[in-house]
Amino acid sequence: MRIGTGYDVHRLVSGRALIIGGIEIDYHLGLEGHSDGDPLTHSIIDALLGAAALGDIGMHFPPGDPRFKGSNSLVLLGHVYELLSERGYRIVNIDSTIICESPKMSPFFDRMRATLAACLHVDVDALSVKATTTEKLGYIGRGEAIAAEAVALIVRN
Repeated sequence: MRIGTGYDVHRLVSGRALIIGGIEIDYHLGLEGHSDGDPLTHSIIDALLGAAALGDIGMHFPPGDPRFKGSNSLVLLGHVYELLSERGYRIVNIDSTIICESPKMSPFFDRMRATLAACLHVDVDALSVKATTTEKLGYIGRGEAIAAEAVALIVRN
């Protein structure tokens, strides 16, 4: 068994879609980023890469690389799944937390879990998505950014 952790944060800005967990959420602000800015998917990518000792998201998808400009993070996650599969790893489970003040995330958990689980070829029960706030403290508490963290457990087949 191998465990990896991931963390990601993106600034909230006008004029961008809010993509979290591979789904678009109707909100007046979106997340800045070289790709679609999805912090939940990015944290899961880093957790999986870390568990397999394959580096981090920036090594595989450099932020300055024009090939990844505006990328759908689910495509990147699918690539990471393939990397793990090629090396004989299977995902046991993933636990993740979105950190933001608003919008409220709980109405979207089921869709996020289904979307991410399908991309990773795991049962939806193997993928947990939760949310918390920072009680209005710091840049997240002021509504300037949204973050996410994830823990992944993988095993060799």
